[in-house]
Amino acid sequence: MGEVHTYKIKSYINASHAMRWESGTGQKHNHTWEVITEIQLDTEHLVRFNDIEDDLKGVSARYSGQFLNEIPPFDKINPSLENITRYFYKELTAVLAKSQAKLMRLEVGESPTRFYCIQHTDD
Repeated sequence: MGEVHTYKIKSYINASHAMRWESGTGQKHNHTWEVITEIQLDTEHLVRFNDIEDDLKGVSARYSGQFLNEIPPFDKINPSLENITRYFYKELTAVLAKSQAKLMRLEVGESPTRFYCIQHTDD
């Protein structure tokens, strides 16, 4: 099996949300969401980290400082840690593909001790 070389880029999104439960909507509260992207790039060429970071910021900027429950798609789907991570995984995969980068793993944390992760597989 060959080697896989990746880069990790960490960023933060300050945003609030309120969980929707069968009994109603929970209390609105803030998080500093930690977003860790692990990216595979073509290592034969120089990497333009500023371009990659700008792509990542372009996705997260729409949510920074916002109440997620009021912003699509979270106005329709529950803004849970799992759903937020799934949504960002799809968005970031598409954005990074334009730069010939592959999102290998995404970790989103709502606290220093609680993360949800999605890892790319070739299956």
